[in-house]
Amino acid sequence: MKILVGIKRVVDANVKVRPKADGSGMDLANAKMAMNPFCEIAVEEAIRIKESRNDVEVIAVSIGSGVCQEQIRTALALGADRGILVETDGDVPPLSVAKILKEIVLKEQVNLVILGKLSIDSDNNQVGQMLAAILDYPQGTFACSVELSDDQIKVSREVDGGEQTVLLKLPAVVTTDLRLNEPRYASLPNIMKAKKKTIDVITPKDLSVGIDSKLKILDVSPPYERSAGVKVESVKELVDKLRNEAKVI
Repeated sequence: MKILVGIKRVVDANVKVRPKADGSGMDLANAKMAMNPFCEIAVEEAIRIKESRNDVEVIAVSIGSGVCQEQIRTALALGADRGILVETDGDVPPLSVAKILKEIVLKEQVNLVILGKLSIDSDNNQVGQMLAAILDYPQGTFACSVELSDDQIKVSREVDGGEQTVLLKLPAVVTTDLRLNEPRYASLPNIMKAKKKTIDVITPKDLSVGIDSKLKILDVSPPYERSAGVKVESVKELVDKLRNEAKVI
């Protein structure tokens, strides 16, 4: 069995980023980079499945510049068997990411794809669903628990009334939510072993996938600062302000 795990390099979740002065994008110069937190959860789940079976190979895939090898090495240190870097400069739109992953899934004959539900930089929440659609695979999104058997996987997610559970026949696509697991830390011996593991470097052209985006960023600006609140003396005054100033009633 082969499990493909998607990995994205993003700004560390604890770093506060600011837009560039010209509004052309975010200022990422000297910003600390890390693996997307939801991707960490996806890697951890793939490793747990591997540890519970004897026939699993975990392949970590990232799309981006050469520096993304750092995050792939982290996944290898956590327990992934090998990595694939689809090397390209610039941002890759979600649909192109899904098409790239599709080609790798078919080439590697992957049985299960595990992705983070979204990346914390773009917040799109699109790649997993798009990938399942173009592969025509069943999908389980926002997983809070998974249970794998020989040819199917049970995926549960939290909903307003409790949990919703679906049973998917493999091959399938699963996206992870925060409550699925707690990612581990890589040990020093495993970090050293990861340096010897294989990372194959290819390009979108090798997969016959175009990555031109049809979206253009016009301007990036910080959110408006919230103004201070005011105290009211009575319910009548509150209703008056809601009706005449805020115009919400």
